[in-house]
Amino acid sequence: MSAILIIGAFLAFVAVGMPVAMALIVPSIAYMFILGYPLPTIPHILANSLDSFPLLAVPLFILVGNLMGASGIARRLFRFAQLCVGHWKGRLAQVNILASLIFSGSSGPALADIGGLGTIEIKAMKDAGDKPSFAAALTAVSATTGPIFPPSIPFIIYAATAETSAVKLLLAGILPDLLITIVLMAFTSFLAHRRDYATEPRAARSEVWHSFVSALPALLTPVVLVLGMLGGYFTATEAAAFTVLYILVASIFIYRDFEWQFLFRATWDTVRISSVLMIMVAASMLFTRMLALEQIPQLVTKAMLTLSSDPLILLLIVNIVVLLIGLLLETTSAILILTPLIVPPLVAAGVDPTHLGVVIVYNLMIGLITPPMGMSLFMVSTVAGEPVARVIREVLPYYFPLLVILLILTYVPQISLWLPDILG
Repeated sequence: MSAILIIGAFLAFVAVGMPVAMALIVPSIAYMFILGYPLPTIPHILANSLDSFPLLAVPLFILVGNLMGASGIARRLFRFAQLCVGHWKGRLAQVNILASLIFSGSSGPALADIGGLGTIEIKAMKDAGDKPSFAAALTAVSATTGPIFPPSIPFIIYAATAETSAVKLLLAGILPDLLITIVLMAFTSFLAHRRDYATEPRAARSEVWHSFVSALPALLTPVVLVLGMLGGYFTATEAAAFTVLYILVASIFIYRDFEWQFLFRATWDTVRISSVLMIMVAASMLFTRMLALEQIPQLVTKAMLTLSSDPLILLLIVNIVVLLIGLLLETTSAILILTPLIVPPLVAAGVDPTHLGVVIVYNLMIGLITPPMGMSLFMVSTVAGEPVARVIREVLPYYFPLLVILLILTYVPQISLWLPDILG
């Protein structure tokens, strides 16, 4: 009964607009105080929850995205994508999607994609005559690819919480992300034909080649990262540190456009964002400790397995629950709260935790572009200077392909597991 009251208090605090971290900490402290647990253990729990080597990858990958956004690398990636697919129906709409895939291979977070490349994408589409609301909506939709392709901060947080392999999860996101990109580009082409969008002239091969050479160091970032992890040269955290070094070397010695102010600004943004995330991690771990003391994960496991032992039905339930939670909570807090509850019953039913991680994270990416929270929606509306309501209207058609992809990823686990399995 006490756990139900504490969970109810958490939901009530979130409903009235309290920051999620505080909504997690306050009920947890109240629970421990009421039941007589020694309160000096609370700082100990909060500090120990951050004493995790895998979690160190989070601020490092955030720094990678900020460095690429602050330097000219994002512009080079966008230009290369523009020359590759700008002549397709929908022109810059297609460029937007492809550029997000390319940039995600170096930045990771969806919001980093919007903040780093989104400004360039939206301005280019507006200058080309596209509706600002459509430019903003497509930027938010295409940013869902970021956290699926390595490096992926949500995957790292999920791996640390579920105690599974971060490297395997990062590899598992490659094929699903390519599938998402292909489907989004196909659907955008369909919309472009229906709305009679214009095309651009095909770029000359020499121009494409010159742009490719210019963008090559940035394009090689995910390749170096994945090959390094596969070769056993470094873990996911060490890969993050190496990627930071790689971007700095590329900016200083290859592109020669490095300025110290870029590094200071990127570092400050990284500290600010990482601080928020780490507070969230510590708060959720305290809340999870309370759930563990009340044996909530075991009760949830028993309840779900009593409801059904069929993994297909359980995956359907998980999709519904995570989609609903994703409407209310941002990605990190949702992963930290849901993972200890969802993973045990699904693994007991025979679902691979790596496949489950892909499904959960992709669900939450859809939540980023869905009201009422929809952090991506609010961010792109600010960047584009468009009301959120107009952006949402343009996003609506894209829910259909995104949900179709969700069903495919849920019920065809080989798409997620084939690459990590084949690479060992």
